[in-house]
Amino acid sequence: MSSPALAPVPSGGAVTSAAPLISITNVNHQFGTGALSKQVLFDVSLNILPGEIVILTGPSGSGKTTLLTLCGALRTVQSGSVQIFGAELKGASKRVLIGVRERVGVIFQAHNLLDALTARQNVALALGLDGNLTKKQRNTRAERMLVAVGLGHRADYYPEQLSGGQKQRVAVARALVREPKIILADEPTASLDRKSGREVIELLNAIARHQGAAILLVTHDNRILDIADRIVNLEDGRLVSLASEIAANAGNMLQAFARMNRSGELNRHIGTISRKQFVEMLESMTAEFEQYLRVIELGNRDVALNLFDSVLEAVTSKIIELLDADRGTVFIIDREQGLLRSRIATSDGDAPLTIEVPIEKSIAGRVVLTGKALNIAGPYSYEFFNPDVDRRTGYTTRNMLCMPIYDRDGAIFAVTQILNKRSGPFTLADEEQVKTFVEPLGVILASCVALRDRIAGNEEAG
Repeated sequence: MSSPALAPVPSGGAVTSAAPLISITNVNHQFGTGALSKQVLFDVSLNILPGEIVILTGPSGSGKTTLLTLCGALRTVQSGSVQIFGAELKGASKRVLIGVRERVGVIFQAHNLLDALTARQNVALALGLDGNLTKKQRNTRAERMLVAVGLGHRADYYPEQLSGGQKQRVAVARALVREPKIILADEPTASLDRKSGREVIELLNAIARHQGAAILLVTHDNRILDIADRIVNLEDGRLVSLASEIAANAGNMLQAFARMNRSGELNRHIGTISRKQFVEMLESMTAEFEQYLRVIELGNRDVALNLFDSVLEAVTSKIIELLDADRGTVFIIDREQGLLRSRIATSDGDAPLTIEVPIEKSIAGRVVLTGKALNIAGPYSYEFFNPDVDRRTGYTTRNMLCMPIYDRDGAIFAVTQILNKRSGPFTLADEEQVKTFVEPLGVILASCVALRDRIAGNEEAG
């Protein structure tokens, strides 16, 4: 029996003005009846367009998986409307429900592979209902998808011969082999380590965008939030307000930092953690700041900006400490004026230090113009060294390490400059260490700049 006719799905890998592939309107859902009934979803409405990735977060028991299974036609719609590919699921016939299920790819937290089948056979199994394909054609498509997920060389391996990350890649291949236009993923990285989880989610992202699919992904994993076009939060079965969404999703670490900042403990806390803890903190913090960059409105911008500045200063100080250096400066590029302006400039005094240097005549400026890091042991003999700051402050620069900072589009928008390593010139190991800090530092700095620009824009408009 052929699948029912459903609304056509636009192709392409970008969000368009096309009709939503998933349209949820005023959905309510409950489990049980009578005195034992419990409502888990309350008037939930959400649209997801072709090529759009939406991450659904929220506490355990908030209704995330229930909403996901409703979208996959795996659970009966009780109240409201759920339209998938333009087909209404409330009151839909079994034929319509089966037709929707066949066009939706589902990835679960557990890979759910069959141990008796090879990777190829597990993926081909998803094509088994397609009577238009021969066994050879199914295997060929399965192999092609395994190649796409980087497991072509493991096609004949059984699940017990694969790592956790490889098993989840097979599960991704199985979900995508039918080239679905909707992908539903329920905690796909929960059982994976950081590296494997990131690889799986980037793979899902790349393939899904290439196929122009809409993705609804349930996760608690802050490390992958940056792939989302939108982040939606469910709390007690309700889609919460934007301010609450920020607090629930992007504010866990930052709220803790805000409390420390108010009590004067932020610098001390970051200053006392180990290098390993600092790197892990930066990785988590990067995802949280990325969310703030995606948010148009913030409740109290002045408070948020103060917090961002304090975090940036504390992170910069920690980098200086880890490099056993004396001072550090983070410059923002003003290309129109041909200047570098300090965003953070540490000093021995209590008063903040403000530095402006010309791009054409400064070592940091050379980094901007060449895009290359500079490690200089004797800056006074270097052609582009600008001694004006030393003269003004009475400081003597003996050595320095300058590194470009990139924005999300890959353009240099800032420079970090670390001065006077106490034990001698900066080493190649120091350069590599700073490289690990540059990306998260750039995200934090971009958040500060974006928020400051928005505040300035609102003041001008007022």
